[in-house]
Amino acid sequence: MYGDACNTPVLLVVAYSAAARNSLRNVRRRYEDCVVRWFGRAALLEATELGAFLALRLRGKHPGDVGIERTQLFNEFESVPEPVREAAVAYEQRDSDSVPLRRVRGRAGPPRAGGDGRQRAMRLRADGTIREGSR
Repeated sequence: MYGDACNTPVLLVVAYSAAARNSLRNVRRRYEDCVVRWFGRAALLEATELGAFLALRLRGKHPGDVGIERTQLFNEFESVPEPVREAAVAYEQRDSDSVPLRRVRGRAGPPRAGGDGRQRAMRLRADGTIREGSR
Protein backbone atom coordinates (compact mmCIF):
# COMPACT_ATOMS: atom_id res chain seq x y z
CA MET A 1 0.00 0.00 0.00
CA TYR A 2 2.68 2.49 0.90
CA GLY A 3 4.58 2.50 -2.39
CA ASP A 4 2.42 5.18 -3.99
CA ALA A 5 1.27 6.79 -0.73
CA CYS A 6 4.58 7.95 0.73
CA ASN A 7 3.40 11.53 1.12
CA THR A 8 0.24 10.46 2.93
CA PRO A 9 0.36 11.12 6.68
CA VAL A 10 0.12 8.15 9.02
CA LEU A 11 -0.21 7.74 12.78
CA LEU A 12 2.66 6.02 14.57
CA VAL A 13 1.27 4.22 17.63
CA VAL A 14 3.82 2.81 20.08
CA ALA A 15 2.83 0.51 22.96
CA TYR A 16 5.16 0.64 25.98
CA SER A 17 3.61 -2.04 28.21
CA ALA A 18 2.65 -5.67 27.65
CA ALA A 19 -1.04 -4.85 28.15
CA ALA A 20 -0.87 -1.99 25.63
CA ARG A 21 0.95 -4.25 23.13
CA ASN A 22 -1.80 -6.83 23.51
CA SER A 23 -4.48 -4.19 22.87
CA LEU A 24 -2.57 -2.89 19.84
CA ARG A 25 -2.32 -6.44 18.50
CA ASN A 26 -6.11 -6.80 18.91
CA VAL A 27 -6.66 -3.53 17.02
CA ARG A 28 -4.40 -4.77 14.25
CA ARG A 29 -6.35 -8.02 13.93
CA ARG A 30 -9.79 -6.39 14.07
CA TYR A 31 -9.07 -3.35 11.86
CA GLU A 32 -6.41 -4.66 9.48
CA ASP A 33 -7.57 -2.33 6.67
CA CYS A 34 -6.57 0.64 8.84
CA VAL A 35 -3.09 -0.72 9.64
CA VAL A 36 -0.46 0.42 7.15
CA ARG A 37 2.52 -1.37 8.80
CA TRP A 38 2.96 -3.49 11.90
CA PHE A 39 6.17 -3.65 13.98
CA GLY A 40 5.17 -5.68 17.06
CA ARG A 41 5.17 -3.00 19.72
CA ALA A 42 4.37 -0.27 17.19
CA ALA A 43 2.05 0.19 14.23
CA LEU A 44 1.40 2.75 11.52
CA LEU A 45 -2.31 3.48 11.20
CA GLU A 46 -3.96 5.42 8.41
CA ALA A 47 -4.40 9.06 9.44
CA THR A 48 -8.17 8.87 9.08
CA GLU A 49 -10.91 9.44 11.61
CA LEU A 50 -10.98 5.71 12.29
CA GLY A 51 -7.19 5.56 12.71
CA ALA A 52 -7.26 8.53 15.10
CA PHE A 53 -10.15 7.00 17.03
CA LEU A 54 -8.33 3.69 17.43
CA ALA A 55 -5.09 5.38 18.51
CA LEU A 56 -6.85 7.63 21.03
CA ARG A 57 -8.89 4.70 22.32
CA LEU A 58 -5.67 2.79 22.99
CA ARG A 59 -4.16 5.76 24.80
CA GLY A 60 -7.35 6.16 26.83
CA LYS A 61 -7.28 2.49 27.81
CA HIS A 62 -3.55 2.54 28.67
CA PRO A 63 -2.71 6.08 29.87
CA GLY A 64 1.03 6.68 29.81
CA ASP A 65 1.70 3.42 27.97
CA VAL A 66 0.75 4.45 24.43
CA GLY A 67 2.54 7.09 22.35
CA ILE A 68 0.99 8.62 19.23
CA GLU A 69 2.79 10.69 16.58
CA ARG A 70 1.65 11.91 13.19
CA THR A 71 4.33 11.24 10.59
CA GLN A 72 4.88 10.29 6.93
CA LEU A 73 6.30 7.24 5.26
CA PHE A 74 9.84 7.77 3.97
CA ASN A 75 10.53 7.40 0.25
CA GLU A 76 14.29 7.65 -0.18
CA PHE A 77 14.07 8.01 -3.96
CA GLU A 78 11.91 11.15 -3.73
CA SER A 79 13.44 12.65 -0.60
CA VAL A 80 17.17 11.92 -0.56
CA PRO A 81 19.76 13.11 -3.12
CA GLU A 82 21.36 10.28 -5.10
CA PRO A 83 24.90 10.92 -3.76
CA VAL A 84 23.64 10.36 -0.21
CA ARG A 85 22.02 7.06 -1.18
CA GLU A 86 25.24 6.00 -2.98
CA ALA A 87 27.31 6.89 0.09
CA ALA A 88 25.07 4.73 2.28
CA VAL A 89 25.45 1.76 -0.07
CA ALA A 90 29.24 2.26 -0.25
CA TYR A 91 29.48 2.38 3.54
CA GLU A 92 27.59 -0.89 3.92
CA GLN A 93 29.75 -2.54 1.23
CA ARG A 94 33.04 -1.57 2.91
CA ASP A 95 35.68 -4.25 3.28
CA SER A 96 35.89 -4.09 7.05
CA ASP A 97 33.44 -3.14 9.79
CA SER A 98 36.17 -1.03 11.35
CA VAL A 99 36.50 1.35 8.38
CA PRO A 100 35.34 4.77 9.59
CA LEU A 101 32.70 6.72 7.71
CA ARG A 102 35.12 9.53 6.79
CA ARG A 103 37.23 7.10 4.72
CA VAL A 104 34.23 5.72 2.84
CA ARG A 105 32.89 9.21 2.09
CA GLY A 106 35.89 9.86 -0.14
CA ARG A 107 34.78 7.10 -2.49
CA ALA A 108 31.11 7.93 -2.62
CA GLY A 109 30.98 11.71 -2.31
CA PRO A 110 28.48 13.51 -0.03
CA PRO A 111 27.37 13.79 2.70
CA ARG A 112 30.37 16.06 3.46
CA ALA A 113 30.93 19.27 5.25
CA GLY A 114 29.93 22.32 3.22
CA GLY A 115 32.46 24.75 1.73
CA ASP A 116 32.63 26.59 5.05
CA GLY A 117 33.67 23.37 6.84
CA ARG A 118 30.36 22.92 8.63
CA GLN A 119 28.34 19.71 8.46
CA ARG A 120 25.44 19.95 6.01
CA ALA A 121 22.19 19.28 7.81
CA MET A 122 19.30 17.53 6.13
CA ARG A 123 15.91 18.63 7.37
CA LEU A 124 12.71 16.74 6.59
CA ARG A 125 10.05 19.08 5.20
CA ALA A 126 6.34 18.64 5.85
CA ASP A 127 5.88 17.41 2.25
CA GLY A 128 8.35 14.56 2.86
CA THR A 129 11.27 16.01 0.90
CA ILE A 130 14.64 16.81 2.43
CA ARG A 131 16.13 20.28 2.50
CA GLU A 132 19.90 20.57 2.76
CA GLY A 133 21.47 23.35 4.79
CA SER A 134 24.27 24.07 7.23
CA ARG A 135 24.25 23.66 10.95
